Amino acid sequence: MRARITGRTRWRRLTVVMVPTLLVSAALCTAMARGALAASFGVSTNSFTVSGRTFEIGASTLAGRGFVQFGVLDRGAHATYPEALSGIRSADLYNLCQSVVQGVPILGPVTLRLTSGSSRVPAHADRLVADSHDLRGDALFHNINIGQDAATVRGVPGVRGAPGGFGEQADTVRIDRLRQQTRSVSAATFRLPGLHLSVRLGSHPCF
Repeated sequence: MRARITGRTRWRRLTVVMVPTLLVSAALCTAMARGALAASFGVSTNSFTVSGRTFEIGASTLAGRGFVQFGVLDRGAHATYPEALSGIRSADLYNLCQSVVQGVPILGPVTLRLTSGSSRVPAHADRLVADSHDLRGDALFHNINIGQDAATVRGVPGVRGAPGGFGEQADTVRIDRLRQQTRSVSAATFRLPGLHLSVRLGSHPCF
């Protein structure tokens, strides 16, 4: 009898702890479904639905003029992904590499890899927009504002966040040893000198 009473008490305690957690989770899911989070976090400027698969972008150096950054939600067919949108009005990328590894039945992992540019002749993009969830490198900004309202950034024409959202902007940006994991990239123009696209069996990411 004592064992049964103790068991019941533990289940009640677990219920007391779990119910608020489940309610919060349900509220977050409902808010995201209804667009409440999108209103406060910003919606991606993408005009397309993302696949949701992560791909890698690497470069020995990224040099850009006109930089903005703020939080967004990327829309997928079956999910929504929080990302940090980085917009650059004009960008040069030296030794650019882009890769995605896809699992294929029977064959196993297959890598699609793109390289372009060199240490002397860079790839170039105008109005470059990347929605990323991991970015690394050695960065240098000139005239940067951190904590600016995302709706007021002006570094890249037509690229602004939601009112009240956390944003930043700078006149120029330089990132050495760029390592970026992203779900979407878009550009008004993208010039890729010495383009090489390869598809290989196995996992051969850029980094």
